Amino acid sequence: MLIELSSGTIEYEDTGGDGPVLVLTHGLPMDGRQWRKVVPLLDGYRCVLPTLPLGGHRRPMRPNADLSHTGIARLLDEFMERLDLDDVTLVLNDWGGGQFMITEGRAGRLGRLVLVACEAFDNFPPGPAKALSTVCRLPGGVRLLTRLMSVPAFRDHPRGYGGMSRRGLPPELVADWFGPASRSKEIRRDFAKFATSAPDRGTLLRWSERLRAFDRPVLVVWATEDRLMPREHGPRLAELYPRGRLVEIEDSSTLIPEDQPERLARLLVDFLMETGAEPVRKPAD
Repeated sequence: MLIELSSGTIEYEDTGGDGPVLVLTHGLPMDGRQWRKVVPLLDGYRCVLPTLPLGGHRRPMRPNADLSHTGIARLLDEFMERLDLDDVTLVLNDWGGGQFMITEGRAGRLGRLVLVACEAFDNFPPGPAKALSTVCRLPGGVRLLTRLMSVPAFRDHPRGYGGMSRRGLPPELVADWFGPASRSKEIRRDFAKFATSAPDRGTLLRWSERLRAFDRPVLVVWATEDRLMPREHGPRLAELYPRGRLVEIEDSSTLIPEDQPERLARLLVDFLMETGAEPVRKPAD
């Protein structure tokens, strides 16, 4: 499906139905397939998965589009508004910038927040990914990165992209995620704009303090063996949000939807039901 927004055309998937709405976002440069193992386990819920302009999108944004973290957060709110989505459960994994909907005063449509091993506090971008940001600042840097990602030793390195999943990501999926930037100069422009947009540490920490204003339920799901998202950030986030709580998951790295989809789906459904978002089952034939 396609929708025209102020920054450009966004692709999205929508499972439809009358159940409570979950908007599931993705990392750089991924898309909704990051959740391909989890969505089928969320029967009775409407799952909406936008492909945000984080580098894996196939339609370039307008040249003047604000693709900073706060710009993407505002775009996400615009997306929800255009689809008339309310009482949304926003689910983040890897990219944590969706939290800036709160700091930008755009959280009115959110009923709940689920933070799954994502960027937080001053960890934008995550430690090992800071090198990626540096590369993207160089002329031709994004093109170089897309070429390097076709080299298995680079792509699968545990201290880089390969460290995001303990199970390993299918090479064809990773190739597809990096494909748009390898083929399109405009997508590489968008990729670089986002990848180099993180503000300084002091600004990020000030923004984090504003998250205390979010008074709705928050579930923090953290991986115990994650190289990208520090383990101590999980309890810090759960304490930061007035109604936050933490669940840690073992035998997983950043991409918990990839490594532990069944466990994550159970946690999501339990959290949703405990906070008043009951699934709507289809009547039996």
